[in-house]
Amino acid sequence: MGVNSREWLEHADRESPWGELSVVVAGIGVSGFAAADALVQLGAQVTVVDEADGETPREKGTILEILGATVRLGAGATAELPDGADLVVVSPGWRPTAPLLVAAEQAGVPIWGEVELAWRLRDPATPWLALTGTNGKTTTVKMLAEMLRASGLRVGAAGNVGDPIVSAVMDPGGHDVLAVELSSFQLHWTNSLAVRSAAVLNVAPDHLDWHGSLAAYAADKGRIYQGVQTACVYNVADAETERLVREADVVEGARAIGFTLGIPGVGMLGVVDDLLVDRAFIAERQTSAAELASVDDVRPAAPHNVANALAAAALARSIGVPPVAVRDGLRAFTPDEHRISTVATVGGVDFVDDSKATNPHAAAASLAAYTSVVWIAGGLAKGASFDELVAGAKDRLRGAVLIGADRSLISEALARHAPDVPVIEVADTDNMAMDRAVAEAARLAQPGDTVLLAPACASMDMFANYVSRGEAFAAAVRRHDGR
Repeated sequence: MGVNSREWLEHADRESPWGELSVVVAGIGVSGFAAADALVQLGAQVTVVDEADGETPREKGTILEILGATVRLGAGATAELPDGADLVVVSPGWRPTAPLLVAAEQAGVPIWGEVELAWRLRDPATPWLALTGTNGKTTTVKMLAEMLRASGLRVGAAGNVGDPIVSAVMDPGGHDVLAVELSSFQLHWTNSLAVRSAAVLNVAPDHLDWHGSLAAYAADKGRIYQGVQTACVYNVADAETERLVREADVVEGARAIGFTLGIPGVGMLGVVDDLLVDRAFIAERQTSAAELASVDDVRPAAPHNVANALAAAALARSIGVPPVAVRDGLRAFTPDEHRISTVATVGGVDFVDDSKATNPHAAAASLAAYTSVVWIAGGLAKGASFDELVAGAKDRLRGAVLIGADRSLISEALARHAPDVPVIEVADTDNMAMDRAVAEAARLAQPGDTVLLAPACASMDMFANYVSRGEAFAAAVRRHDGR
């Protein structure tokens, strides 16, 4: 241990002498457990620490102890850096200000995230196609995975979706390619990541309470482009994503590839006459485009979801996936629940669940898919502002029904930018609060309207997560419909 160990850590890979190391794994959640398991397999001396002490952490801790790790759970477990640590592997979401991480930094102990560890342990022959963004990540990586499968490749979907990335790279069965979804939290703790191709779907204010500023949040997103070998995929409609590409240090020959809902220029993917087309990965791109799929192949075909499909297609095409596989992959893709999902049509009014719209940027994309909306919104704002959202959506709003702890922030934005839109606040937080919200929304709606749950906020003030919130909405709609 000590200085010599840390010297080889800078260039560590799976063949390195991990048995020489004492590694602290911060967090025993999904990522932390996977990281600890992999490190124990490699022979490292592993200590896992977490303030949690519930049934699930204890069960995981018991398994890791059987495998040979030391586990410290409960209050105070993360207050100090364990003696002799050569490396800290931190779970996503841990703030840099956590005492254990501050102590590691002061002691000169390297801090990696699970993604960084996975990158070091990967098979170099397996390319990573990685993406991030404020919204649309999970949908896009699942579209990408289907395109890759349709081309006959063995694909692992990992990161925020599917398996932990460490588990994916340690899978003895191996993969031809990995489709990797990365959050800003995960990217924050990377330093050597250099994927084959990468995409940033969009950048909008989110998690500012964690990152401290929009600039810091965007900078962590931009880490995904560092060292890219083939294609940096950006959103033509989001100038920040293109700026991040320009600032990235990439391998010579890597290309900037845009995606747009309009007619694409050279080096872009876009839409022409309701067709998704490619003017980037064909030899004749100066004069023509390759047809990839129809807009109707994208489900649902809301504008922001078509953009997701184009981003996925750009990543797939960057490693040679043929156009027919892009189309077949989109046709095979099944959207997750609580993402612009129609629950029912009652009296000519569509009730749509987009509970996954947990920030203003996502809610704006959702609202833009409909022409006349009764909007159900509210929850925990996470420091977000709603003025731009309301100003952009005001002409689509029949009315608004607001719930949750920070509903007043949305109400105030509506008063400033859409004073003529009827607003109903539901102050209740009990189990029937969503029923009251649905009932009020139904009262405001007219035939042809959409009652849209697109909260623009996190859910934890009233619900366990966005899934529980969406389920409550769907159940309330069914009760309203008498089903």
